[in-house]
Amino acid sequence: MAGAESADASGADGGARPARTREERGLLAATLVGGPYELIDFLLPLWAGAAIGLGAAEVGVLLAVELVFSVLVRPVAGVLADRYERTVVAAAGAALYAVSAAGYGLAGSAPAAWAAAAAGGVGGALLWVAVRALVGERLAEDSSVFPRLFAAQETGSWIAFVAGMTLIGQIDYRGVFLGCAAACAAAAVALLTAPRRPHGSEGKDGADGAGSGHGAGAAAAGLGSVGRRLRPVLIAVAFTMTAEAAVSLLLLFHLQREFGLEVVEVAYVFLPGAIVMSAAAERLHGLVVRFGRRRALTAASVSGAGFAAGLAWAPNPYVIAGLWILSGLSWAVVLPVQQAVIVEASPGRTGRAMGVYESASLLGGLAGALAAGVLYEGADWTVACLAASAALLAGAVVVPRAVRSLGVPDMPPPPPAPAPGPEEDADPGPGPR
Repeated sequence: MAGAESADASGADGGARPARTREERGLLAATLVGGPYELIDFLLPLWAGAAIGLGAAEVGVLLAVELVFSVLVRPVAGVLADRYERTVVAAAGAALYAVSAAGYGLAGSAPAAWAAAAAGGVGGALLWVAVRALVGERLAEDSSVFPRLFAAQETGSWIAFVAGMTLIGQIDYRGVFLGCAAACAAAAVALLTAPRRPHGSEGKDGADGAGSGHGAGAAAAGLGSVGRRLRPVLIAVAFTMTAEAAVSLLLLFHLQREFGLEVVEVAYVFLPGAIVMSAAAERLHGLVVRFGRRRALTAASVSGAGFAAGLAWAPNPYVIAGLWILSGLSWAVVLPVQQAVIVEASPGRTGRAMGVYESASLLGGLAGALAAGVLYEGADWTVACLAASAALLAGAVVVPRAVRSLGVPDMPPPPPAPAPGPEEDADPGPGPR
């Protein structure tokens, strides 16, 4: 019997190990690409003006090109992530990101920059939708997969910011962009060498894509049953991302214009929050497991609202950096919970669900950026902060209700205990026990 049990355990572990390896490669890719992704977005307007002399309107077009391709391709990326091997779809996205970053580094004109932006928009859609669907494959076995993904992205972000801001004076924008391209290429290699999923499992079956006619076309675009099923939470995601993007951009304007901070100094105001987010995400998941998703989302929304209200009276960048940590902790709860419930509510259609989820998030971010500009130019700073705070506080009602409407469990299961080490796992042999 002991031998049979050992064989069964070995077989189970053999089946679980490739799945864990796939997740690990997805997390590695998120770290390698997440940093360059954030760094490039931060540097792009500055580079476009300083390096190739684009005017404000042309810079706006550059940013819009990437956003438009990102939004339009994400539902398509979801279909691809459900129908084909997700590691390959994600690797294609990472490779396009590498092309985009290298394109920025080598671009000498506006058309070349716009082409790089289009490649980045398509690459981002393929990569992030497929990676989130890839990581979500193990959600049933481990409820902490999305906090780990969040931590991986934030770790890559702050490491890339420190490296990029430190080196930009020596290697200029071109060197930073080419370094980002190398990191994205490494992510593509890591994904391509990951184990494949067994044929016939989710991500291969093309669920929600069968059939013909208009209904099948709508489903393939991510706008069929998945979109209808997720509509309440998609509206909540767009609402909360509008508020978050507005607050972030308001803060950026304030640091530059009111306190006169340079680019590197602004980056260092955001740095403590990024480090805390990467370190705290999995620990905060323990509170979600203990108190439930809806309570955690309510508390996170209140925390974010407190951050935005505090900005109205923050006397200096040091206080703002501390407040940003408060905001980061709230997002370290909200985003993993949103992604987990999206997966649980869309069995067999994870890629499509992630595609429409990310599109809603991007559209919310666009609305927030527009709102921030209007608020900053047309309202008193205190009024702008309190308006953003009120929107975030409303999320304490909107988001938990949206999650409840999906019918997913409020209490996620605790993550599994760490696997025993070789010494713990070894059979001690005969003798007293």
